[in-house]
Amino acid sequence: MPDADDHRSVPRILSGMQPTSDSLHLGNYIGALVNWVTLQDQFDAYYFVADLHALTVPTDPAVLRRRTRVTAAQFIAGGVDPARSAVFCQSHITEHAELGWVMNCLTADGEARRMTQFKDKVARGQNANVGLLTYPMLMAADILMYDAAYVPVGEDQRQHLEITRDLAERFNTRYAADTLVVPEPYILKESAKIMDLTDPTSKMSGSNSPDKGLLLLSDDPKRLRKKIMSAVTDTEAEVRYDPATKAGVSNLLVIHSTLSGSSLPDLESRFAGQGYGALKGEVADVVLAAVEPFQTRMAELLDDPAELDRIVAAGAERATVVARATMQRVREAVGLLPARPAGA
Repeated sequence: MPDADDHRSVPRILSGMQPTSDSLHLGNYIGALVNWVTLQDQFDAYYFVADLHALTVPTDPAVLRRRTRVTAAQFIAGGVDPARSAVFCQSHITEHAELGWVMNCLTADGEARRMTQFKDKVARGQNANVGLLTYPMLMAADILMYDAAYVPVGEDQRQHLEITRDLAERFNTRYAADTLVVPEPYILKESAKIMDLTDPTSKMSGSNSPDKGLLLLSDDPKRLRKKIMSAVTDTEAEVRYDPATKAGVSNLLVIHSTLSGSSLPDLESRFAGQGYGALKGEVADVVLAAVEPFQTRMAELLDDPAELDRIVAAGAERATVVARATMQRVREAVGLLPARPAGA
């Protein structure tokens, strides 16, 4: 098993995604995976499939297992290198649940119920189980477990990181200073927000968007093109970036710009006078060019589940070294007896 300090010459960073749908979508790819790939060159990176978090939504066990493998495969197909970044399943590190319980015991009931995402999910009809209520505490444990100096987050996740920082400081004040590293946000200001193709005022979401609004990374190329050609625009004909009044057109421009590297002004000039059909056709071409190699690599990984499981197990082995060291400090700080007597 590798030493906990093997990768500590650079700051550590951590992030994860839930396996709550049959595939990640283009918004996940552009908003997270592209950044993860870049960040692994700058940080000691830990990327995990948040399968314990996925249990807050009742799911058939066989479906959850399949989705977990697909999510891990898509991390790697998107460019995450398991030789440099630990890719693992949250549930394979039992210390996550243990530290999550410690975080629960530091959190007031009212504090948990004020979390915006809990209120929003309950308002949308999601089952308000205790797991959903304590989701931010487990997320805090996920982050604090690995002494992460930074956590890459979008603005919509800032509140969860703030409670993580609060809990770390609360723990250190109550028990022992410097037991837990207080992480800093690594705000992904330049990452594009990809919107639902059928409702471009809403973010593309695997749990909230209809199928026609999602560009799934596993979609057949013909289906991807059909969805893009059917994307909602407006009654005008001018290709112009203006999210306030032309949300659909702006969304298509952002997708093109992010994947092609062309600036928004350049795209506006290129499509001047051409109409929306030309824009949609070229956006489809750009998306398919990006997705084709991704799908090829994903298929290779899923066609060899034993090798994929080996990669995930190796990532868990690396993560376990750090998790055990963290929990040893936590247990000692809160007064829990050691699992093995000294010298045993």
